[in-house]
Amino acid sequence: MLSSGAHLFGYGLIFLASLFTTYIFSAILIPRLRQFGFTGKDVNKKGRPEIPEMGGIAIVVGFTAGVLLAIMLNTFDGIEFNIVYVLAGLLTIQALAFIGIIDDLLDVPQWAKAFIPLASAVPLIAVKAAGSTSMAIPLLGVVDFGVFYILLLVPVGVAVSSNLTNMLAGFNGMEAGMGAVIFACMALLALLHGNVEMLVLFLPMLGALLGFLPRNWFPAKVFPGDVGTLPIGAVLATGVIIGNFESAGALILLLFVADFFIKLANRFPSSNWWGELREDGKLYPLDGKVRSLCQLIMKYSNGIKEQKLVMLMIGAQLLLGLLVVALFVQF
Repeated sequence: MLSSGAHLFGYGLIFLASLFTTYIFSAILIPRLRQFGFTGKDVNKKGRPEIPEMGGIAIVVGFTAGVLLAIMLNTFDGIEFNIVYVLAGLLTIQALAFIGIIDDLLDVPQWAKAFIPLASAVPLIAVKAAGSTSMAIPLLGVVDFGVFYILLLVPVGVAVSSNLTNMLAGFNGMEAGMGAVIFACMALLALLHGNVEMLVLFLPMLGALLGFLPRNWFPAKVFPGDVGTLPIGAVLATGVIIGNFESAGALILLLFVADFFIKLANRFPSSNWWGELREDGKLYPLDGKVRSLCQLIMKYSNGIKEQKLVMLMIGAQLLLGLLVVALFVQF
């Protein structure tokens, strides 16, 4: 039970295991990535320096360490949760991470990235087929979608969520920072509702992102790559599907949804979505055209420094996250 002091100590251990595993592993990983040429240009910096990417491998390693510790505590410490659900979720998340590695190495076309993640949801489909097919929706209550939920909403939810967190990226510390806020808020919601399955997925991801953030913060020493951004959405989708908080998961991604529609209006540009760094040290939309949510902020700010842009996005995500917690705290 969540009320047990010993169990709360266990949740703290899960969080810390993920945080320190990611922090230590990223220190080992960064020079290896540079050594073997896994680098990318920091397009928002003067001279576009080459920065190691695929650092999200450290996030996945740290997250996995936390979940495995949770499973061990489930066996020996009495922290009770549905281990089948958690293992199915872990398999789905690992599949998305593998897709991210393939994309980082081979540059998978955008249309393929939209559909391939559907297959990763198979473990969740299997366990949800034997569980609840209902969703909690504000103002409407609990709605049972039946087989429609299993065969469509689960795989689409995983694919959409992972792609959304993969698209809103490209600025030092933004992906890990916004992700950390999301999982802090969702972990709080899980704690308030006593949903242990959600908690043992969200706490490790929170720890992993915070462990990665110091080396990803401005000026970044490493980029997460798709192997780091896809699992953020995958963990969120997996947790809310297992915990029947799909509506909360959808609402907390509203900033990512806004970015999606701006990019949709521009036919999903594969380039030119970043900023143009000028002599005043501020970023402006390339060619004055808005192709992303961040460029929209650049335009209406009349130029903005990268650090301030990232802090603004993290702050907006925090406000949104707290609103979601307030909306669902009594739901």
